[in-house]
Amino acid sequence: MRWIYLLFHFSEDPTIQSFMPRQHPAYPDKPPMVWAIDEERAPLYFFPRDCPRIGYWAIETTTTEDQLTFFSHTTAKKIVAIEGKWLEKIMTTKLYVYHFPESSFYCLDRGAGYYVSHEEVQPIDRKPVGSLLQRLVEADVELRITPSLVPLKNALIHSSLHFSMVRMRNAQLS
Repeated sequence: MRWIYLLFHFSEDPTIQSFMPRQHPAYPDKPPMVWAIDEERAPLYFFPRDCPRIGYWAIETTTTEDQLTFFSHTTAKKIVAIEGKWLEKIMTTKLYVYHFPESSFYCLDRGAGYYVSHEEVQPIDRKPVGSLLQRLVEADVELRITPSLVPLKNALIHSSLHFSMVRMRNAQLS
């Protein structure tokens, strides 16, 4: 499934009529914002909101060694890892994608695909995402399931890969 709008917001709430800017705990020095993600990174959000996950992919500066270490047994361009205790929740969560107009947004972080607006945003459209696992398959994303994300986090921090770590505060500590 391809969406026709550039920017998205994913939510388990199908009733949002308007998105108001709010303070983000990871950016306490920035004013309140409405957050959106671009299409390339949208698969990192095909998960329940609180599900800890790590997405990673190669970029131009990724070393051959890291490519072999992290991607030698897959044809996927992106990999997302979750902890096993979240699998059932992923299979039962109903998620909705909100489509946003680009007009009031600017790119906060190109590598992460984060776009923000300081204005109230009315979504253009809202659609059910459907099966989250099926959406990952359609996006050519490999899903890895592990007891803990911590070892992967530690390995990726020292790698040349690009990565995104979402809701890690909810991850197992070991």
